[in-house]
Amino acid sequence: MFGVLGGDRGVEKTTITAHTQTHRSKEFSWPFWPAVPLYPYGQRRTLRTEVVKDTIWTFDQLQGILYVVVPIRMTVVRLEAGGLLVYSPVAPTPECIRLVEELVSRHGEVKYIILPTVSGIEHKVFVGPFARCFPAAQVFIAPDQWSFPLNLPLSWLGLPARRTQVLPTDSGKAPFADEFDYAMLGPIDLGLGPFEEVAFFHRRSRTLLVTDSVVVIPERPPAIVSLDPYPLLFHAKDQASDPIQDTEEQRLKGWQRIALFSFYFRPSALDVTSTWQTVRDAFQAPDRSRRAYFGLFPFRWKNGWRQSFESLRRGGQLLVAPILQTLILNRSPRAVLDWADTVARWNFERIIPCHLEAPIEQGPQAFRQAFSFLEEGAAGERSLPAEDFAFLREIEETLNRTGITPPAQRS
Repeated sequence: MFGVLGGDRGVEKTTITAHTQTHRSKEFSWPFWPAVPLYPYGQRRTLRTEVVKDTIWTFDQLQGILYVVVPIRMTVVRLEAGGLLVYSPVAPTPECIRLVEELVSRHGEVKYIILPTVSGIEHKVFVGPFARCFPAAQVFIAPDQWSFPLNLPLSWLGLPARRTQVLPTDSGKAPFADEFDYAMLGPIDLGLGPFEEVAFFHRRSRTLLVTDSVVVIPERPPAIVSLDPYPLLFHAKDQASDPIQDTEEQRLKGWQRIALFSFYFRPSALDVTSTWQTVRDAFQAPDRSRRAYFGLFPFRWKNGWRQSFESLRRGGQLLVAPILQTLILNRSPRAVLDWADTVARWNFERIIPCHLEAPIEQGPQAFRQAFSFLEEGAAGERSLPAEDFAFLREIEETLNRTGITPPAQRS
């Protein structure tokens, strides 16, 4: 059994041979998964990729709900004076920590751990456990942290009290200011709590690190997703009675449908069957095991789903996710555009987001263009099919009507 760590550039390969199943389970174990019960629950693989030789590495893991799985990513940067900075930790499984320790042995200890978001629980949940694995590291967090339903002290959220501090508003006052600039997006008021993200710019490598603000959707399934193909094959089915078939065509089909689920929740090309029909169809399923959700498959895809995917992907252009466009960033468009202008003044040549494709070989102009949907007179999703936004618009109307979130604003 083997895994390819990364893509075409800076690829590292590792071979797992003669491991017992028990040993593999221990290597990939994440025992705290009930805190945020996302697939693959207590077993998480980690793929490490060298992005810039001897300078930047990404660590990809997998997460999702109902087999709608996408990569989640941590980035590690070697500091010029020695040591490492970690941006947005992932689950510190034994395998993940071993891969980090290999870098520590060559480049020095982990000095700084960055939590660059306040609302992404899938990012926040790993910071405390990761920090405990590196007790000499200082932890820096985005301001305005919050939790729901109770706003708990940071130490109650697992962050080490004596080593945790808020990122200074002025990036020049941070202890890593000689190598990094950063800019804070937000806080954007969402009612229950704010949205906030901190973009980091590593000047020496000309690399921009972001959390959720922009992504590029790969045409083919990412390497970390392909290590566990079952979610791809599950969503490649057209109906409950279809058997699972592991082919490259089915993996591609499943990935592209997963992307539509991830970004639109219910794209226009998807029909959701009634509960009664779903139960009836389940009896025709060739696999009614727990893994196959007992044969339940409440979906029907229309013929136009591939066109929806191609429109969403936009030929590999930078994209602000539809949920951010519709429910979050349009709550404070002027602040978002000012932040995008600040980031676009940095001279970066690649972007590493915490999800989907990385690295993205695009620069400041492409980054700024991704936020043009917020400009006065622009249609919010003008480059994407309006019909695919219908369900997100329903959610927005409900949130506005009930007063859970403030309404969208004009730039």
